[in-house]
Amino acid sequence: MKVSDILRVKGNTLYTATPDEPLAQAVQIMADKDIGSLVVMEHGDLVGMLTFREVIQSVVKNGGSVGETLVRSSMDDHPLTCTSETDLDEVRRMMLDRHARYMPVMNQRMLMGVISFYDVAKAVVDSQNFENKMLKAYIRDWPEETSTS
Repeated sequence: MKVSDILRVKGNTLYTATPDEPLAQAVQIMADKDIGSLVVMEHGDLVGMLTFREVIQSVVKNGGSVGETLVRSSMDDHPLTCTSETDLDEVRRMMLDRHARYMPVMNQRMLMGVISFYDVAKAVVDSQNFENKMLKAYIRDWPEETSTS
């Protein structure tokens, strides 16, 4: 299974922020849209990723508020990325190694979407459920042996 399979099911709605946007505004978008991340874009290029992890770190650093902080000072400026052709097993390994919950999907310099650890886990479970269903159907339809006496 490839990342493109997840994106096909997930759809293509993307939420972005700019590096010079106030963090409070970005957090408001995340809350309004009930999402855990924003892709940070500047001049059409991916420059970072803002997740609830970075937001929490900024709040702690600022004594409990976001204050006048900009997205630029909170975002992960070297986010883990993959392509739509990356195999799902590779994505799982990458996300686990880096403790990444969100991963932008890039083809060349074009942002194709964002997948989450939840999306990956759901795809794996769905795939396993399908495989189990097929195996059970196969076993139920197992041909009876014919005696050759």
